[in-house]
Amino acid sequence: MNEKSINILEYNKITERLIEKATSTPGKELCSKLAPMTDSEAIKKALNETSDAVARIFRGGSLTFRGLTDIGMSIKSLEIGSTLGISELLNIKTLLGVTKNAIRYDGNDESNQDSLSHYFSELNPLDDIYKEIDRCIISEDEISDDASSTLKHIRKQKTLAGERIKSELSKMLTGNERTYLQETVITTRNGRYCIPVKAEYKSQVPGMVHDQSKAGSTYFIEPVSVVRLNNEIRELELQEAEEIARILASLSAMAGAHTTELSINFRALSYLDYVFAKGGLSISYKGSEPVMNTEGRINIKKGRHP
Repeated sequence: MNEKSINILEYNKITERLIEKATSTPGKELCSKLAPMTDSEAIKKALNETSDAVARIFRGGSLTFRGLTDIGMSIKSLEIGSTLGISELLNIKTLLGVTKNAIRYDGNDESNQDSLSHYFSELNPLDDIYKEIDRCIISEDEISDDASSTLKHIRKQKTLAGERIKSELSKMLTGNERTYLQETVITTRNGRYCIPVKAEYKSQVPGMVHDQSKAGSTYFIEPVSVVRLNNEIRELELQEAEEIARILASLSAMAGAHTTELSINFRALSYLDYVFAKGGLSISYKGSEPVMNTEGRINIKKGRHP
């Protein structure tokens, strides 16, 4: 079919409505690429899959693929032994969550042997990987304390050091040094705990100057008494970063051993989202599967532009 005919038929308006029915970005991309077909066997296969999706929706409700994202670049990184970042590992966790949901959806229907069964049978939940990522990563900004005993110990030591610093500085806020302070607060500069000292009393508080207010009236000083503890926190932060990097490397290695399964899951789920979008659109129009022939015969009964 030529471009002019496609435009006259407003084919793009149909694909736009189809895209709305898909629940994932990869599924929407497949919907956007849908084009008129000429191969009779391919047409029959596509129609059959749509009808089977419709039947499944009527029997078991809609199936969502929300959150599914393209993990192609992550797979390539894993194949060369690279370590994935937190967001990439969370994308893999989401993929496996959608996979588990699809497997559960398929398993709830005992009469589901149809043209879509093959795609569901390809899915592998990889539960160990899902559980380990879920255990170690809380969000894109946070690794769980329980990701490793080493990380938990480092963070506990950080907390204790921070409490000792605050205790030491609190004494200064309420002691003789109080008159030297612009405000009776503890602040941080360059990741180190400081107190805000009035410019005229700068020499009265021995320590390291980390910052100065724009007006020049306040110096943010790290008192000598807490330098060692601040150094300890800095060392613990470096240890924490190293341990987090080790945890991410371990999770990546775990996922890297199953790149084939992850790729198959992604392709199958993306395609199923596309097919179920067609099923959903068919239901919204109360559509029915046409009987195809290769003899050039067309008999449209009560036809209308959708």
